[in-house]
Amino acid sequence: MRLIGADGNQIGITPISKALAMARAAEMDLVEVASQASPPVCRIMDYGKFKFDEAQRAKESRRKSTHTTIKEMKYRPKIGGGDYETKTRQVAKFLEEGHKVKVTIMFRGREVNHPEIGMKILDKIQEQVEPISKVEAAARLDGKNMTLVLAPNKKGVKAAAHSGAVANVKPQDTQLQEIQES
Repeated sequence: MRLIGADGNQIGITPISKALAMARAAEMDLVEVASQASPPVCRIMDYGKFKFDEAQRAKESRRKSTHTTIKEMKYRPKIGGGDYETKTRQVAKFLEEGHKVKVTIMFRGREVNHPEIGMKILDKIQEQVEPISKVEAAARLDGKNMTLVLAPNKKGVKAAAHSGAVANVKPQDTQLQEIQES
């Protein structure tokens, strides 16, 4: 077999018995690294330390990975101005935190006959959070619900955090009245 020493240098092709004796003398383990190679490659190392280091690297990579979740915010076509403000601020907060947001307009009864009202509300929300978001799934009517999925825009979130522009998401009450009356 081909043998690699504890320091990483190639020792060369040696018989198994000699390699085992060298590993015992160094108080380390003989580990087969590449069994498919011809001849197989073995390395003298501290296997326990190797496994520990490997576990630490895996743990570090898991910690650095981001977990995005989808948050949902539900609106109604006849939403009041204060509720609209609060919900839209919450949508902006979710986007700033790095979550995707599914905005749902729920229609009841005959409201579903006027999807343009829901579309105007979704357009207004999209316009207000535009600096920190991008549309991942366009608005579409699905049964009695109209949904829009927004994803955070990393560059926009950083810029908005410095300027504080998104924290003050407030619609004009007259504009909301126009949306509901049309």
